[in-house]
Amino acid sequence: MADLNGSASRPPGGKYLLLLSVHGLVRGENIELGRDADTGGQVKYVVELARALGADPRVDRVDLITRRIEDKRIDASYMRAVEPLAPGVQIVRLPCGPRRYLRKETLWPHLDGLADQIIQHVAAARRPPDVIHSHYADAGYVGARVAAILGVPLIHTGHSLGRVKRERLLGSGKADAQIEQDYNMIQRVEAEELTLDAAALVIASTQQERDEQYALYDNHQPRRIRVIPPGVELDRFHPPDGPAVRLPIVEELERFLKEPAKPMIVALSRPDERKNLRTLVRAYAERRELSEVANLVVIAGNRDDVAEMEHGPRQVLTELLLDIDRYDLYGKVAYPKHHRPEDVPEVYRAAARTHGVFVNPALTEPFGLTLIEAAASGLPVVATADGGPRDILANCRNGVLVDALDGEAMGTAILRALSDRKRWRAWSRNGVRGTRRVYSWPRHVDQYLSAVERVLERWQRADTAPKRSRLPRVDRLLVCDIDNTLLGDRGGVEELARRLRSAPGHVGFAVATGRRIESARRVLKEWRVPPPDVLVTAVGTEIYYGPEAVPDESWQRHIDYRWDRDNLLLAVKELPGLVPQAQTEQRRHKISFNVDLTKAPMVREIRQHLRQHDLHANVVFSHGKYLDLLPLRASKGTAIRYLSIKWKLPPERMLIAGDSGNDEEMLRGDMLGVVVANHSAELDRLRDHGRLHFADKSYAWGVIEGLEYFDFLGDIDTHDDECFPPGAPAGEHREGWRQ
Repeated sequence: MADLNGSASRPPGGKYLLLLSVHGLVRGENIELGRDADTGGQVKYVVELARALGADPRVDRVDLITRRIEDKRIDASYMRAVEPLAPGVQIVRLPCGPRRYLRKETLWPHLDGLADQIIQHVAAARRPPDVIHSHYADAGYVGARVAAILGVPLIHTGHSLGRVKRERLLGSGKADAQIEQDYNMIQRVEAEELTLDAAALVIASTQQERDEQYALYDNHQPRRIRVIPPGVELDRFHPPDGPAVRLPIVEELERFLKEPAKPMIVALSRPDERKNLRTLVRAYAERRELSEVANLVVIAGNRDDVAEMEHGPRQVLTELLLDIDRYDLYGKVAYPKHHRPEDVPEVYRAAARTHGVFVNPALTEPFGLTLIEAAASGLPVVATADGGPRDILANCRNGVLVDALDGEAMGTAILRALSDRKRWRAWSRNGVRGTRRVYSWPRHVDQYLSAVERVLERWQRADTAPKRSRLPRVDRLLVCDIDNTLLGDRGGVEELARRLRSAPGHVGFAVATGRRIESARRVLKEWRVPPPDVLVTAVGTEIYYGPEAVPDESWQRHIDYRWDRDNLLLAVKELPGLVPQAQTEQRRHKISFNVDLTKAPMVREIRQHLRQHDLHANVVFSHGKYLDLLPLRASKGTAIRYLSIKWKLPPERMLIAGDSGNDEEMLRGDMLGVVVANHSAELDRLRDHGRLHFADKSYAWGVIEGLEYFDFLGDIDTHDDECFPPGAPAGEHREGWRQ
């Protein structure tokens, strides 16, 4: 991972905040607002939030994580793995699905992979974040998984809520089936429910969002929702402060208009049907008095050729252009093809000079950053009576709310706003004062960090809160089998537990066992073994993290490859000598048998039988009497190597302790290993292995011997320069059956 720009100069002890915003085109400069439906106010908000947080002395580091994109259709800047924004602040772009740009509705199948990428990013940093802050439903899904694994609090901002959006789309006449086809609404709403279930804090922009929009969800918990109005860059957005300047964007607007001195009605949004631009155009056209006294300026993203745009934006712009033609609005409506981020404040100020008005006609508006920008620029507003505009107008008293679906009422409200010059001036002054009082970034950050402090205080006090994962700080990991390796001698367990508790914080502890998770946790507690950082259970088919046993779902999906549990059971029923173990020992990815060695075929014959039925399984024989069928990709050894990669632990910094055949794969390879003295004879074949120590002591005492032999709690000595004498041959014994 690249070093942070200027991070060395940051004060020690500050917070590390990880912001997560998955979709759209995210970069620090020249944000392409309105390029498509996914690159809008949220992108601008998270970038400005990251910078504002990084400027506070209480914050040491901010990572804004988003998706890395390699697509010839977009700028190469979105390929950069790391983009510094300010000292201690950076955008981190991680792989997520295909390299090409994808709209957010198609990202869902790839989000679990992004969660794994974030885990690796944090592991490489050797420092877990203090909190994870997810933005929108897709990031909430990812953030909930990562926060659970790391044991850190999740903060969430919805930006737009699926249930609210669905209601508005239905109200506009869109069919339920079409909504689902276009927006994957069922999946999105379920992700939002899961996120609300996991979040320690939800940040809402408005009271209405907290009290009404989130109330539509099963997991609505008002006590966990804090209203913190977003900030705005007040140094960029301010009223006209001098004579008009002939700027390129103003000249571009005037190119469309016959009488450019008339008041401007300005709308600025993405070309998205939810932004309801068509209702505004019709309201303007059908209220003839309005179209006579004012011009309409519609800035709907950037485009080169409407015909080459994606379906949604193309449809919105096509309908808008057809309405302009239908109502013969040429010379009265400006609809520029391009604008730059630095043009936006100038558009607001140009409209303010003409005593115009800003209109937000969106069907639903969780907040409405453009309303704050317009207000800060001295431009009164007419806005939808939904979500953010309610709070903004209550705070600023600078305009009027309307029903977004009532075009006639919208036209009337705009005309009234323009026709009373005294009221216009009062609204203009109120907007400027209100934004400076309520919507500055320093004010937002102060409230934000105060809320984070309270979350962390509650998190640390709560007995039920998941313990913070040590894995991001771990630089070595001791992995022990449980039965007959870790357990078997009380004195040895007590001494090993003492050493683990007194070991430096960078030493991690894991268990890998054939037991199911419930049995493993119970027996470890009975023997007073310190809670492991990782539990690999059910012969490597399941991985769990920390005392809360948070499952690694990515591992489950990984090992599903060619696993046909039902047909495997049918095929094995044809074989003698294999007696299914109790139902409690059977798992989703593990089928377990007791073996009658006098009747059962050899392992190679079992494999041959399964292959002839086009069935695929990893066949594991252990302790001379147990047989497990696992997915091809599943074993304790594979699971340990998966952890090595996921948590950035080189093989020479992992010490594996085992005693039986189902530990053999773990003990092979480049990892360090210790075989306890009470081991099964089937492991004697490994005596020539260079990084493997055969202990003279049994059970946990043998594990301790391995720790000392490799100096694993100190500088680690792999003994690679030594040659181990070969051991005596295992001889003839029935364990050879497993071959």
